[in-house]
Amino acid sequence: MKYWLRIKNQHMAERMRKESVVFAAGALRREAHLRPDAKRLWGQENALVITFWHKMPLMRRTGGLAFCTTDHVAYDPGKHPCLFLGLSDENVPIFAVDVDHWQVAVPTEEAALPWSGGAVPCAEIEGTEFRDLRSLMTLLTPWEAEIAATARGILEWHGRHMFCANCGAPTAMSDGGWRRDCAACSVQHFPRTDPVVIMLVTHGNSVLLGRDAAWPEGMYSLLAGFMEPGEPIEAAVRREVLEEAGVVVGTVEYVASQPWPFPASLMIGCRAEALTTEITLDPNELEDALWLTREELANAMAGLSGKIRPARKGALAQFLLTKWLADCWE
Repeated sequence: MKYWLRIKNQHMAERMRKESVVFAAGALRREAHLRPDAKRLWGQENALVITFWHKMPLMRRTGGLAFCTTDHVAYDPGKHPCLFLGLSDENVPIFAVDVDHWQVAVPTEEAALPWSGGAVPCAEIEGTEFRDLRSLMTLLTPWEAEIAATARGILEWHGRHMFCANCGAPTAMSDGGWRRDCAACSVQHFPRTDPVVIMLVTHGNSVLLGRDAAWPEGMYSLLAGFMEPGEPIEAAVRREVLEEAGVVVGTVEYVASQPWPFPASLMIGCRAEALTTEITLDPNELEDALWLTREELANAMAGLSGKIRPARKGALAQFLLTKWLADCWE
């Protein structure tokens, strides 16, 4: 088993050199200076739009995001303000719009689940369907994934911040969708991102995993939690692990980050060394937590475990676990 794991790790190490974190390509030309001129850019013949229906992006059934032109009959920028995302490498303006007003089939409860991969056909545009972003994020190019994540996060923010937090009056979208203005008290509101630490906690040859009671049977992941105001990353890692599992953590190192627009988080991936191994669960945070050896985790990641499901592809937890198995931290 150890020999097989070593060979598998060598393969993973080679692959990891070519992979990046989903949603974190950093390739989108956001062009913030063009945002005040978004209405003019919307009118360009080559401008393209990605549509979202009930938070699900429109996909081509053959694969990839379904971009549409801005003159599509269903778009009304006056009634449904548009978000300017930036420019493509060919200087094409890219927008996102919320089309909840489109009359399409209501998704089933199962289709709405993030792990179901359910799809909702779009009658407006032949050969397309709305898909949950979490179910397709690994099927998109890095550029498409970044666009979809950015659009979903900002559109979600608009849906939750239609009224001024200062005076309670209605606010209006401005600056190409990157700001909301209150006419009553003149306060400007900007999108916010909630930082979340997610940590690969190890002790020798074992890694700490936990599960939420609401997750599907057999689904375990790395421990994670929101950072608090005034709290550095390292302290947040130590506090969350101690609160959730009762494990004391020593050294903490940053590894990678991932925008996670469900609804508006930035996952800050770290690895940490446990100083203790005894688990004391906080039932308000976790249903279960356990230590897995490298060999047991390798089986789980390969779908060979009878108890643990493979980590969700594309999630930062899967990225960190794969790096640990490959012993590749470059």
